[in-house]
Amino acid sequence: MAELLDDLPTTLPTVPAAPEPPPPLDETARAKALLAAQPVTEGHAELPGSLDPEDLPPARAPETGAQLWCLDVGPDEGVIGTLRRIDSVRALVAACPEDLRLAYTTSELAHARNCGRVAALLGPVSWTALGGSAATLRAYHALGVRAVNLTRFDCFARDAVREMNRIGLAVDLSGADPDTVRLALAVTRAPALLTRAAPEALPDDVLRLLGENGAVLMVAVTEDPEAAADALDRVRAEAGPHCAGVSHTTAPAVGYVPLFAELLRRGWTARELVGLAHANATRALRETEFLARTNRIRPAAA
Repeated sequence: MAELLDDLPTTLPTVPAAPEPPPPLDETARAKALLAAQPVTEGHAELPGSLDPEDLPPARAPETGAQLWCLDVGPDEGVIGTLRRIDSVRALVAACPEDLRLAYTTSELAHARNCGRVAALLGPVSWTALGGSAATLRAYHALGVRAVNLTRFDCFARDAVREMNRIGLAVDLSGADPDTVRLALAVTRAPALLTRAAPEALPDDVLRLLGENGAVLMVAVTEDPEAAADALDRVRAEAGPHCAGVSHTTAPAVGYVPLFAELLRRGWTARELVGLAHANATRALRETEFLARTNRIRPAAA
């Protein structure tokens, strides 16, 4: 027995130490990961001056997943100028089938993203391009336009907003003065968009009204992410995080990672940042579509 005990090891086997947990990701790494899974829907994409094949597809941030293509025209261009812009967007998409895809609904927007394409949505159309006609409004919708920029409020604007709700056109209040925003929000039953929002130009009470409406204020992102973060912090505080969105970036090569990293440092949650990236804008467009479906039995305005 003593000999057997002598054969036992005198030391216990070494238990390997548990591996140390990886260090937490910094804000920039977290922003990159979030944007890789949740690409941005931009509210205001400018149409290129030409469709030179060497310049296509147009420069954009790598985190972009969908864009509303601005159809603004000068006051002397009117309907004809707008139709030319619509035709140019269609030609642009046709020239870049591996990069772009036209979308007319939120379902098509999601499908384009799932296929690795950037969804192109038509709109907003400038208010002067309506010519004071509800028939023109309906014609734009039939051509695939999904937003109209309302910049003043009168009797026609009131009827136009109701017609836009009926057929499924988003009301874009970019550039409208506070009184116009208040009047439009009192009429529309669908969430408004501000595809080029300037929160600093709107008083707190208007921001709160926009929050109650479920509107989305889409803020431009410059090379200074703190300026955009300051504007978005105000939207979040006064209107609510469900109203924050992205208009476009003036520096596509820089992209949206610096902004999202800055917002993470300021305490924005992942859920709020997903809303900022695309979920808020998608929700507003989807509610506009749903309202139109419920209104199809109503007669068209004269």
